[in-house]
Amino acid sequence: MLDDLSFIHRIDKADALGIAAKEPGQLIHNFGFSADLAAIDNVVYTGMGGSALAASLSLTWPGFKVPFEIVRDYNLPSYVSKKTLCIVSSYSGNTEETLSSLSNAEQKGAQIVVITGGGELLRIAQEKGYPVALMPQAKQPRYAVFYNLKALIEIGINAGILADDRVDVLTNSAGFLKEKLTAWLPDSPTKDNLAKQIALDCVAKSVVVYGGPKMAPVAYKWKISFNENAKHVAWTGVYSEFNHNEFMGWSSQPVDKPYCVIDLRSSLEHPQIAKRFELSDRLLSGRRPAPIVVHVEGENVVEQMLYGVLLGDFVSLYSAIAAEIDPEPVELIEKFKVMLNQ
Repeated sequence: MLDDLSFIHRIDKADALGIAAKEPGQLIHNFGFSADLAAIDNVVYTGMGGSALAASLSLTWPGFKVPFEIVRDYNLPSYVSKKTLCIVSSYSGNTEETLSSLSNAEQKGAQIVVITGGGELLRIAQEKGYPVALMPQAKQPRYAVFYNLKALIEIGINAGILADDRVDVLTNSAGFLKEKLTAWLPDSPTKDNLAKQIALDCVAKSVVVYGGPKMAPVAYKWKISFNENAKHVAWTGVYSEFNHNEFMGWSSQPVDKPYCVIDLRSSLEHPQIAKRFELSDRLLSGRRPAPIVVHVEGENVVEQMLYGVLLGDFVSLYSAIAAEIDPEPVELIEKFKVMLNQ
């Protein structure tokens, strides 16, 4: 069915696959961010859902020179002070947890910068003169992750907590991604299309995605994409923590578990991580579904990370389409937000 273009277009009403194909172009967007910031001891990034994904990816790369914490909450840590750079991110600009954290940052005297696409957050930033990285319009926050990552890199360079070459490294990865994604497009047949193959294995199953420390944020992005695109329940885990607890969870009955297990493996992880994946697979053979092993491609950790993110987007979109689910809308989330504010 995934080789039937008319079927794909009938289900994918908003052309989410087309949106995914354009994502590498976000890496070359220039925000022109500039702000006059004082000395910084630490960074707190506050955001929810898709607006926090880029911050998660930044834990793998680019490598900040000061402590960096992601806050998905209404309040900020007690250590936040005037030497804290607080990056407030909400694509819609109306996320209540993020707006609450902004107020908290103001009370603590933190240095505030904003990443947003509009809404109340943009209004407040403009009213109070906070520096803003204004993101271009996208259908959903999860489709703007590369924009968000580029904005975060520009902010980090401006603040002096990232090396100046980080933008060039990110921009240079765009061509690599454009080349790789051609094999995942709708007109590439299933027999040659890794994204379609994985997607078909995931239909009607709960998905569990694992990664080592470098790929853990990418695995988390797969989890989010399965949740929102495919409307699948999905989880994520990280090696080597997996072997200290979750490993045992797979060892009991029933043997035939309704899961699809995906291992995201990077050649750049610590050698012991690769050994842990292999030993875990061997010892759990017959106790859990055999994992789908994805060897993320790329000559460096940036390319591997971005490759993994984009492949996960295509896999989750095809999973939705194969189940005859329109991947774009998240109506239940929107309904929940309306009810929460009543």
